[in-house]
Order: sequence, then structure tokens, then C-alpha cells
Amino acid sequence: MTVAPGDVPGAEVGGAAGGAPGAGTRRRRVLVSGGASGIGEAVVRRLRAAGDEVVIVDRNAEGGARVAADTGATMIVANVAASSEVDVAVAHAVAVMGGIDGVVACAGVGLLKRLEDVTDREFDRIVAVNLTGTFHVLRAAHRHLVASEAASVVTVASVSGVRPTRGEGPYSAAKAAVVALTQSAALEWAPSIRVNCVSPGFVVTPLNSVIADDPTMRSEVEAGTPLARLGDADEVASAIEFLLGPESSYLTGQNLIIDGGSMLGSQQVDDLLARLLRPRG
Repeated sequence: MTVAPGDVPGAEVGGAAGGAPGAGTRRRRVLVSGGASGIGEAVVRRLRAAGDEVVIVDRNAEGGARVAADTGATMIVANVAASSEVDVAVAHAVAVMGGIDGVVACAGVGLLKRLEDVTDREFDRIVAVNLTGTFHVLRAAHRHLVASEAASVVTVASVSGVRPTRGEGPYSAAKAAVVALTQSAALEWAPSIRVNCVSPGFVVTPLNSVIADDPTMRSEVEAGTPLARLGDADEVASAIEFLLGPESSYLTGQNLIIDGGSMLGSQQVDDLLARLLRPRG
């Protein structure tokens, strides 16, 4: 089902009840921001298949409704960059699920542009969604996570936040800050709440469609990756599921890089991005 801002779900709302394989056995109650597409969607599908209750928080109402209909999750329409909308969305999620055991902060936007050409508005948007939005979600969920016996949070950063990438200055800065925010939360919220981060490399998602959908560029990126291919969103979702669960009970404050080995020093991807950023004409 889909809940819009301003709607107050009643006790009869059962967002994850029915409609998904494995949904008969309740495990965790998980809020996933950015769950309407890409890695977030893969996380929702994986968690629902395992029987978890899931609430999606995303501004993409159409995409979120599709994922919710497919999986039996609940979709709440909200912009993570707006703290008031996030506060309402988290309150709705608690009303739907009866609490929160896990959070996946996955909402993000990208920009490929030379740093000197980036406008204030573009910079502010990248930071507002990727960094401030993550902060809004974590802050709003904190008091509910404290009440859980096995609370776990996973944020989604990027290899671009570990090793800056050409043309992604604001994005790299925001994602580097997400890693720092994650580690700060892990330190402050221990021992009751574990907080970890994943940093994907080139994964086939709408955010990477410029490269993933172009055969020439895709082959160049794959050639510069030791595992010789782009990643799949479900591979990242699998790692996120691991970090949410008891198998990772002694992990907190970690940044798990999931990049097929691309951080090992290949120059090929950097050269490709440099060509993309050359002035045309």
C-alpha cells in the first residue's frame, strides 16, 4: 500500500501482511529510504522475501507503489531532504510496523559535471539528498531503534566518497561525509544500535544508467574492474542484509566497499570520466 504525507495510518494498516514469499514469518521491521528503485529496491525485495516487514520511504511515488505492490511492503511518499516529511514518515512507519528494528538509508542522487560548472543549487541538492537526507532518517529513527533488542542501521555511501572521481565533486564530498556520519553514529549509539555503511562501485542502477546503458562506456568500465563486470544491485542488497542481521553482530562503524576490485588502482575508469567531461564543440 502507499501512504501519502498527511495521511495517518490506522491500526488496521498492515503494510507487510501478505503478498510476498516468506512473509508469514516475521523477523525484522525495517525502514528503507530510497526503496523505490536501484539498490534500495533490491534491498526491499530481498528483505520481504526473507519475511521482514518493510516500509519504503521515497519521493518517487510511482516507483515506490510498484515495488510495494510487487512485494507487499508499505510505501510512504516523502522527500528525505525535508526533515518534517521524514519525521512524519518515520511516525507512519512505526504505526504500520509497531516499531523499527532496522534502517537502510539508501536515498541518493548523482551529478556528473566539472566542479567549476556546478551551480549552488546543484551542489545544495546533492548534499541535501545524499548527506542531509541520511542524517534526517537516522535522527528520526533513533528513538524507535533504541527500543529494539537488535537494532541495526546501514547507510549507503559510494567508492566515490573513498577515492574521489572526476566530475563527481559534490557527490564525492557528500558520500565521504556519509561515511563519517555513519562512524559518528556508531560511536555515539553503541552498544544498543549498530551502524555500518556500504560503498558500492559501478552497479547497474538508474543512477549509473549513463555508463551502464552505453555498450562502449560499459565495456571500458568493466575492463578497468578486476572482476571484469558491473555489479548487480542484489549483490549490494545481500551485503546490506548481512549487516542488518545477527551474522554481523560484532560489526559497527565499518564501511564495506563493494566494487569488484575497482579501488585497486585502475586508471581506465578515471580516463573514461575525463573524456566524458571534455567540452564539446
